[in-house]
Amino acid sequence: MKPRLLTWLTCCLLLLGCEAPYVGEPAIEEEDANCVLKVTGFQIIPFDDGTSASLNPGTRSEQDITELCTRLTFVVYEGETKLRSVAQKQGDKDFGTAAFSLPQGKYTVAIIGYSGDGACTVSSLEKISFKDNRVTDTFLHCQELEVTDQKATHDVVLKRVVAKIRFTLTDDAFPEEVKQMKFYYTGGSSTLSALTSYGSVNSKQTVKLDVAAGQQQFEVYTIPHDETGTLKMTITALDASGNTIKERVFEGVPVRRNAITTYSGNFFDEVAESEDISFGLKADGAWEQGEEVAF
Repeated sequence: MKPRLLTWLTCCLLLLGCEAPYVGEPAIEEEDANCVLKVTGFQIIPFDDGTSASLNPGTRSEQDITELCTRLTFVVYEGETKLRSVAQKQGDKDFGTAAFSLPQGKYTVAIIGYSGDGACTVSSLEKISFKDNRVTDTFLHCQELEVTDQKATHDVVLKRVVAKIRFTLTDDAFPEEVKQMKFYYTGGSSTLSALTSYGSVNSKQTVKLDVAAGQQQFEVYTIPHDETGTLKMTITALDASGNTIKERVFEGVPVRRNAITTYSGNFFDEVAESEDISFGLKADGAWEQGEEVAF
């Protein structure tokens, strides 16, 4: 093969392998657009983890988009037809703003904020999925809007749609051979409906987290199907070859949107089940009351 042809083919392959910052039709330059969507922040009450920061009323307001997510996806639908889709990642020019040139009419727009290795997939407004079904801290805004012949900028605020499950292992002797913790759980969803802001698929979620030296706390996320729900979780400690060192099953793990379910206790020690594990559900101020359960 001639050297020039080989060089050309290599360049093409490299371009195809690179992740493009935009998915679907690129955003129109703002000065040519009649519809501008601008994310101004996240209106959330931070996950209540009992720290002074989470309990400070001053923190229970809008936060800048760069503080909570690294990716944004904007979609515009006319009925059930997707007209525009723009995916952004932190570092892109004008991260948080997308502009479109649309005919006059009524549309549904959705904006998803999240973090992860790749852009989310919007098959429909009721089926938004994430790469490898991996759910991170996720936020949503969805609304109907009418586009006229006048340019309009819509400032939007995203709200959290996930629950967090936090495990703290308190074993005095954490086996050195443990290199990963695998979390397999059912009862939640890894697929989001923008129309309901709840999970839309009964998912089987699997998350593997590398274990750093001295690390004993791990966090995973799910999208609840309703305001409240429960998960069944199987947690497995793995060695470098993927062999099981210890495995435990937790039934009825409670989850709520914008709330942390906390588990803490001995995971590896062989002691009575009723003595070594406890959990509590820590909810934010929007909930009437959190739950504390020992078993």
